[in-house]
Amino acid sequence: MSKRDYYVILGVSRTATQEEIKKAYRKQALKYHPDKNPGDPEAEEKFKEAAEAYEILSDPEKRSRYDQFGHAGVGSSSGFGGAGMNMDDIFEHFGDIFGGFGFSGFGGGHSSSRHSRGSNIRIKVRLTLEEIAHGTEKKIKIQKDIPCPACHGTGAKDGTAFTTCPTCHGRGQVTRVVNTFLGRMQTTTTCPTCHGQGKIIQEKCPVCHGEGVVKGEEVIKINIPAGVEDGMQLSLNSQGNASRRGGLKGDLIVLIEEVEHPDLIRDGKNLIYPLYLSITQAALGTQAEVPAVDGKIKIRIEPGTQPGKVLRIRGKGLPDIHGYGKGDLLIYINVWIPKNLSRDEKRILEKLDESEEFKPKPPRHDKSFFEKVRNFFE
Repeated sequence: MSKRDYYVILGVSRTATQEEIKKAYRKQALKYHPDKNPGDPEAEEKFKEAAEAYEILSDPEKRSRYDQFGHAGVGSSSGFGGAGMNMDDIFEHFGDIFGGFGFSGFGGGHSSSRHSRGSNIRIKVRLTLEEIAHGTEKKIKIQKDIPCPACHGTGAKDGTAFTTCPTCHGRGQVTRVVNTFLGRMQTTTTCPTCHGQGKIIQEKCPVCHGEGVVKGEEVIKINIPAGVEDGMQLSLNSQGNASRRGGLKGDLIVLIEEVEHPDLIRDGKNLIYPLYLSITQAALGTQAEVPAVDGKIKIRIEPGTQPGKVLRIRGKGLPDIHGYGKGDLLIYINVWIPKNLSRDEKRILEKLDESEEFKPKPPRHDKSFFEKVRNFFE
């Protein structure tokens, strides 16, 4: 099942401001919140879907990549649904969007033991034109912070040497009600005693010294869609560094670097190949073999082919990253003029130059020619 457009999910236009996006998400989250729709799996999915859309569109960098490349631009596993995040992750990540009332304002309440987020990791992945044309899977070994295996990321010895915070009673948040001229207002803030953990460590883990993370390495599988471009970034949620004491993991940002092809030049979806012909080949016609992504292609050069002519082989370019077909292979004809001639070669050309067929006869008032000349100097 393909993902829905993030703007459609939130019901905003593509030119919506950040404030409009925030209001739209708040409206969707309130409508489909599990406390208002207990036992309704469809409402829960819509709640997660709205959170995923807001997670992308509220971030200017991710929104820019999404606007340019669609879902592929923010990674095949972007968003909460694809990253496997649970409801508590969403409450922790976006709880403050409700201006202090929090998601627990509906009465059900959601305890959050996660107050921090691990840092992102940025890597470069070099791709050949063949890999870009077909898409590829890369397995990358990454050095990063991982949850401490001794305490399971809690920071407490054996993962159990902690007690419930006496201030927030394990919620990680404290709520207070104040009287204002607008009436009684309820605000929710991070617990100052446990800093949002909901628990207090009695004895620190001897391996991670209470941090909950240690240095380690992990092999991550990255599925790269066909049609990506040099400089494009893919985001894999929750594949970055682990956070201290069980918080949210950071993201893995993959920067695409395109390896230059020895023969073909990329121009968006199209591929360009400059084909050089001798004077006799251009005049008499010939057969030529040109490179393509999937091997060689034989083409026929018609007699009298002029330099600057472009031959188009449709569908032999690169796929569009949004799935809108493939580009073309464009073959630019160049005629090679020799610089160093022997005496006999000069005599032959001088003799040919006397022929009327070897004298230039350009079409009169050739507008396309003058347009090319104008574009050349612009």
